[in-house]
Amino acid sequence: MPGLRPLSRTLSSLPSGVKPPHRKHAGISRLPTLRLPPALSQAVQLYLAKHPIPRLRESCRELGNYLWSRKRPVEDRELRVRAAEVETRVRERVSERERGPASGKRFDEETQESAIKREVLKELRRCTYRWIPISYEPQISSIYLATRVDGGYAAITRVLHEIKKRVPEFQPRTLLDFGSGTGTVTWASRLLWGDSLSEFVCVDSSPSMHKVAEFLQGEDQEILRRIYFRHFLPVSPKVQFDVTVSAYSLSELPSLADRLRVVQTLWRKTQQFMVLVENGTREGHKILLEARNTVLNELSEDKTAYIFAPCPHDLTCPKTAEKIPSPCNFQQSYHPLPFSWNRDVHTECFSYLVIRRFPREGGSEGGRREGVRRRGTLNLLCSLSVSV
Repeated sequence: MPGLRPLSRTLSSLPSGVKPPHRKHAGISRLPTLRLPPALSQAVQLYLAKHPIPRLRESCRELGNYLWSRKRPVEDRELRVRAAEVETRVRERVSERERGPASGKRFDEETQESAIKREVLKELRRCTYRWIPISYEPQISSIYLATRVDGGYAAITRVLHEIKKRVPEFQPRTLLDFGSGTGTVTWASRLLWGDSLSEFVCVDSSPSMHKVAEFLQGEDQEILRRIYFRHFLPVSPKVQFDVTVSAYSLSELPSLADRLRVVQTLWRKTQQFMVLVENGTREGHKILLEARNTVLNELSEDKTAYIFAPCPHDLTCPKTAEKIPSPCNFQQSYHPLPFSWNRDVHTECFSYLVIRRFPREGGSEGGRREGVRRRGTLNLLCSLSVSV
């Protein structure tokens, strides 16, 4: 029938006893449009007034675009493979030119090899992403604050809210935030769990970021006594936390080995939940899949690790099986900082992963519902994988 989406084939293939998705599906965890806590919003504006940035609007746009489009650093092994492929193509082109009727002047072997190397390097530079670490010195930290504090707060609030919604009896006392930046994780977790949290450890390599985060917390000594700012992760393996978080920080690390090492350390320090959040791009999703595989395949010998969200199953992510893999991402609307150039409502697009250290109980926890694709077909893999 014209105007209707072709869902009948998908829905008719549901296993017996499995109901079609609906508005109140257990896997749906939406929040209304979020707004920064008034105290945080005022503190951000006060900080930016005390540390003015020239061309703030342009700087925010440039940094926001750069962070969103950022890719993972190319690994040495991948670079060597790519270089070998490029060299093969270059040598084939050189051979074709030499066999052609207008081959021109012949070069000796040494000169030709030098020319090939130059061409290979030129093509490699053209087709290889150049990853550069960001130095969060005072000015960049201020620009980052103006650019990302509201969207980052919206995403982490949405993710932590899912834990609170599905496990209402969970009352964390300690939290570790790796790559804590402006401290949005601290604000979001306090909003959800209040005074049950008695200790926050905020780890960030940038002293400027720590100064920003501490300023935003205000002068409430009761809160400041519970927050510990550190430049490195705690060394002792005996120190654990109810919740460990890394929000938009794994993508700041210079190699796969560094990312996996941090994930392993965070998991060893996790008593209940490990929360990872990245951009809702293919790169962000791939970073989370690396972490997922590391925990499930390498660190779960005690069988206490299982995927809590977004899809509560330990199978291969169905998104990776698509002909053209798309990222598993989510959206959360929020009211941005009241800058003159901001619209009233923005949307944060993010990917996330929550792993729980707890023996899985029987039964389904309600897989998340996949959204309707642009072409009109509904993917039910994530919501069925726990039951089939």
